[in-house]
Amino acid sequence: MSNHLHNKSLPEGRPDPDAQGKVDLSRFNNAWFDEGANKLKWGLWFFFNVAFVYSPWNPFNNIRKSVLRLFGARIGKGVIVKPRVQVKFPWNLEVGDHCWIGEGVWIENQGKVTIGSNCCLSQGAVIMTGNHNYKSPTFDLIVKPVTLEDGVWIGSHAMVTQGVTCGSHAVLAVKSVASKDLEPYTIYAGHPSEAVRKREIGSSNSTPGRGGEVKQLR
Repeated sequence: MSNHLHNKSLPEGRPDPDAQGKVDLSRFNNAWFDEGANKLKWGLWFFFNVAFVYSPWNPFNNIRKSVLRLFGARIGKGVIVKPRVQVKFPWNLEVGDHCWIGEGVWIENQGKVTIGSNCCLSQGAVIMTGNHNYKSPTFDLIVKPVTLEDGVWIGSHAMVTQGVTCGSHAVLAVKSVASKDLEPYTIYAGHPSEAVRKREIGSSNSTPGRGGEVKQLR
């Protein structure tokens, strides 16, 4: 029976699994990777994060920012950090002035994440610095930094993957995935994201108020 199944012809174009390499996760080894903190600091961060940063029961933005700074994050003035924000390693996070980090944002910063000033990360957005080598039988870890330049908007549930730089005032629309650099003042959408149009911003002398009619991106 087994020989019959083995010799059964495969659909055209489908590779023979017996002729392919296989992943063995028991051989995974990331001993080379430096987390940037000892086990005590990492353990303390775990509990402080759950109690004060991620917790939906903490309504105080200043407490969240103070805890992040306590563990090494560099955060500018006027920053808003909503509840349920997840930061893997705060010591690998730098945020400029007047940024908004929305509820449920996940900053998976095994590598450095740098966020410029006046950036907005909408609800559920993901910044991902880690990946794996899918061609390796040991599924090796790959870590590259992510940079968001000034004025970038990452839409709700959108994702920026490792090694990507989002140029000044670029926009990544809702649920889109950026796997390559985003050009400045350009709006991207889709999976993988593609440029759809330029971002035009009115004069800085305009009176703040209602946003007018624009395509929904959040």
